[in-house]
Amino acid sequence: MNKILIVDDELNMRLVLAAMLKREGYEVASAADGSEALQILKSGRIAAVITDLKMPRIDGMELLHRVSQEYPEVPVIMITAHGTVATAVEALKKGALDYITKPFELEDLKNIVSKAIKTRNLKENEFLLPPEEIERADIIGSSPSTLDLFDAIKRVAPTTTTILINGETGTGKELVAEAIHRNSPRKNNPMIKINCAAIAETLMESELFGYEKGAFTGAAVTKPGKFELAHKGTLFLDEVVEIPRDMQVKLLRVLQEQEFERVGGLKTIKVDVRFIAATNRNLMQSVQNGSFREDLFYRLNVFPISVPPLRERKDDIIPLVEFFVDKFNKKLALTIGGVDDAVKDMLLRYRWPGNIRELENLMERMMLMAKTPMITAGEVPSEFKANLEKDVEALTDEDKKPFKDFMRTHMENVERQMIIQCLDEWEGNVTKAAKQLGLSRKGLQLKMIKYNLRK
Repeated sequence: MNKILIVDDELNMRLVLAAMLKREGYEVASAADGSEALQILKSGRIAAVITDLKMPRIDGMELLHRVSQEYPEVPVIMITAHGTVATAVEALKKGALDYITKPFELEDLKNIVSKAIKTRNLKENEFLLPPEEIERADIIGSSPSTLDLFDAIKRVAPTTTTILINGETGTGKELVAEAIHRNSPRKNNPMIKINCAAIAETLMESELFGYEKGAFTGAAVTKPGKFELAHKGTLFLDEVVEIPRDMQVKLLRVLQEQEFERVGGLKTIKVDVRFIAATNRNLMQSVQNGSFREDLFYRLNVFPISVPPLRERKDDIIPLVEFFVDKFNKKLALTIGGVDDAVKDMLLRYRWPGNIRELENLMERMMLMAKTPMITAGEVPSEFKANLEKDVEALTDEDKKPFKDFMRTHMENVERQMIIQCLDEWEGNVTKAAKQLGLSRKGLQLKMIKYNLRK
């Protein structure tokens, strides 16, 4: 998905941006103001929004607020004039991904849109609770490992200690960082997030430290970096292992001294920033193979927090299922009541290599497929069942037999219901029902005998 929504009340600006983006292979949608943009966001999937600040009806700042609330996975890029850079900086603090200044170069536009697409792809399915619920306890669950996580957050949130969050992809590391910030004395100041995997290596320094006007070709104005924007607040470095080694030295200095210079600048800028880093890889292994500096690792690893994978928090699976049912009922205008016991058993026995993100995707898919208010085993995708059977192979002989019996029983129940439904549709015509089911007439008759379905 690479559809970009351009929002500007000037027709010429919309046409110029659309032409530039189409030449780069992007699909484009256009809106003359924020109100029209929100209607387009409702009607189709948008990868990123590029919006002007000053527009009639709903302006850029209000549109940013609405997109952040209703479509948090969609990155927003602000268009600014020279005199409105301060407003653009304020927009960054309120959640905008970046801004471009008129007049802009094609290369600048390409880089910013590319970063937005990467950020969207990396974060599209990230498990995040809405801000109003984060204030309470931040994370759904009451398993022992989740309670340990709560305890770690409570201990470290009031301090200024640097934190390294470890966890597999999809476990909710960003949510933990949000929880720490929202329960800290800095909660009323900005939390600036950087996904280090989404930023090109050549842009990393200017992204972190900002740059002065004229520092390089295309630097038409002075631009503050993420460190300045996070002053008095929190800076969250996601996938910190992706930071290039030559940049790690400069990052170490900022961690130690809380000061830096913009690219092309001579003035030293002092900041007061609380650092939280996250990684889904073993940083110590990266230290050992030489791709990550040992001194930076120890500077980041002052207070390590491990986010457990979903397979180690089985008690949290059903509460998460209930949360996603409620979430997608609202998002997709559905009326699903939940999952039946057979599906619950399947979910509890699965190992969840994709963690909470995988569970969220599965729930959305099953809810869209559901034919009744209760999700049954018939709505469970075949590839999930196949992966579940592979998990069985990893079980001990003692555990394997009852689980295989469980799976066989439920698969037979599903098959029986499909045969009944198909025979009803064809008013008992075995030949036509067999053709629809992909069976021979004899094969269907044998299954009808097996399931006691012959009249």
